[in-house]
Amino acid sequence: MYCNYCGKSLPDDALMCAYCGKRMGGVVARKRLVRPRTGRKIAGVCAGVAEYFDLDVALVRVTWLLCTLLGLAGIIAYIAAWIVVPEEPLLLTASAGQQVPVSK
Repeated sequence: MYCNYCGKSLPDDALMCAYCGKRMGGVVARKRLVRPRTGRKIAGVCAGVAEYFDLDVALVRVTWLLCTLLGLAGIIAYIAAWIVVPEEPLLLTASAGQQVPVSK
């Protein structure tokens, strides 16, 4: 199997590309609109929208900027999305045999 984004060869059972981190096309997973913890400029709203709709993040940022410059709706929508859209959950990694304490 090959990654459609970076063109690298991957094992047939891969869920994500080990090189670019994109989900593989054959995986049936429910997408969620979340604000990613990496690649954000202000709050990650544009990056989350771009990932959800599989668009280029620069295109989403320019579109949002145009909406903001043409009226106040862009700012209000950004702040509302900042409040409503949850952050991406933290990924916990553990080596085999080790226990990771999880605080409540």
